[in-house]
Formats: sequence, structure tokens, C-alpha cells
Amino acid sequence: MEIEEFKRRAGRREYIAAGGEMHGLMHRAAEEARRITAEINGNFHTAEEIRALFSQLIGKEAGEGFALFPPFYTDFGKNISVGRGVFINSGCCFQDQGGIEIGDGCLIGHQVVIATLNHDAAPERRGSMLPAPVKLGRRVWVGSHATILPGVTVGDNAVIAAGAVVTKDVPANAVAAGVPAKVVKKIGGTEEA
Repeated sequence: MEIEEFKRRAGRREYIAAGGEMHGLMHRAAEEARRITAEINGNFHTAEEIRALFSQLIGKEAGEGFALFPPFYTDFGKNISVGRGVFINSGCCFQDQGGIEIGDGCLIGHQVVIATLNHDAAPERRGSMLPAPVKLGRRVWVGSHATILPGVTVGDNAVIAAGAVVTKDVPANAVAAGVPAKVVKKIGGTEEA
């Protein structure tokens, strides 16, 4: 199995059986992700070098104006896409096997976790997993220490408050806060990029 087939199957939320073909590919991809993130995190790099390393990690060009403050952690890497002007602050952990899509102009705070896998709840199948993508619209701001769980879509211009645990979709132009996160207010949006 190749990465593109894995991404298609994960995008359809196909079950990942422990020890199966998709599971094996995840482990092989993790080797490369660990190598590249060790390089990102282990040495000083210019902004241009970080962008090039991150592009290598995700297997495509990061959007124009992309910036990352290390350290950054992922156990897959090849199912992340980032738009233009995205900023990811230090200490973030992305579990991207199910797919993470970050829209133009997003700001990701310190130590944000984005997860796209759930383990099977049945104890005898606990090593198997269920992928579900996370999508952040344009100009989303995710506050420090927030966690976004599998299958969540966050609409354009939304704000995820620091420390929030997002278990359900967040509409555009909303502020979500708390554990579990709930919409606490609406905000004005702009159409500017």
C-alpha cells in the first residue's frame, strides 16, 4: 500500500485493523516522520529551512507564508495540509493519520493537540483504530493547550479558547470554550484573506 491509497481509505474513515496493511503503513510512515521531526526539533533552522523541512514532512509544499516554531511532533506527517499564512506555535502534537486540513491564515497556539484517530472501544480490538479527519476553516485561531478530537470541523474565523477540548463541530464566527467545548459567543467575521 502507498501513502495516497492510505489517505483515500482513511478519508473514507475505513477501519484500521491492528496488524493489517494500513496499520503497517502507519508504522513505516512513522519512521520518516520521527526522522524529519528530530531534524526540525534538534537544531536551529532559519524560517526558510523549517518551511522546507515541514514540506518534506507533509510530502507537499506548505502554503506561502507558513511559519512554525519548534518543537513540533507528529507520528505520521503525510496527511497534513496547510494553507497560506498558517502559523503553528511551539510544542504542538498532530496525530494526522485521519487527515488534518488547516485553512489559510490559521493561528495554532502553543501545545495544541489535533487527533484524528480513536482506538476501538472493544478491549479485544483495542489496537485497531477508527480515523476521522479534522478540518480548520480560514482564519481559525486555536488557543494554547486546546485539544481538537477526531472528526471535528471548525468554521471560518472561529476561535477555540485556550485549554478547550473540542469534541463537536464549531460553526463559523463562533468562540468555543470549555471541556467539552461549547459555543460561548458569536464574533464578527471578515471576508479578507
